[in-house]
Amino acid sequence: MAELATIARPYAEALFKASAADLPAVAGWLDELAEIAKNEQLQQFANNPNVKAEQVFDLVVGVAKSPLGDRAKNFLRTVIDNGRVAVLPEIAVQFRALKNAQSGSSDAVVFSAFPVDASALAEVQATLEKKFGRKLNLTVDLQPDLIGGIRVVVGDEVLDTSVKARLEQMKVVLTA
Repeated sequence: MAELATIARPYAEALFKASAADLPAVAGWLDELAEIAKNEQLQQFANNPNVKAEQVFDLVVGVAKSPLGDRAKNFLRTVIDNGRVAVLPEIAVQFRALKNAQSGSSDAVVFSAFPVDASALAEVQATLEKKFGRKLNLTVDLQPDLIGGIRVVVGDEVLDTSVKARLEQMKVVLTA
């Protein structure tokens, strides 16, 4: 979706420059707004020509779990007034990329068949940071179809040590 990326870039860069002093807080409310904006019903509502921008704004603010500050409200108002509600998720992605580039870290998703406790996750994080050579911001996503083990995605790099991947490798060897 190059078009969304092109539209989102100026918003993400402007927000990044304007909030350099408080990046973690901004990333928090921006991620929340992006999750809200992914809702198809909200997008249909926002794209309805009979609905005013103020109604969309009130709906999003009303759905938000945490109260939004002035900066968040001003940003949201700008996005809605320009008809860019659907672009909010991409703005959040680009903002996080700018934030990570500044701090020298990367986002990583750990896919696991079972819930991972905090101590095991800390151990996995230390091992992965050593392997990838940078600080990682881990999130865990449960995927029972992995059977066991984990699969880690850092940017475009994938480290798959799951039972499912090993079974697939065995299948290829046996059928060759």
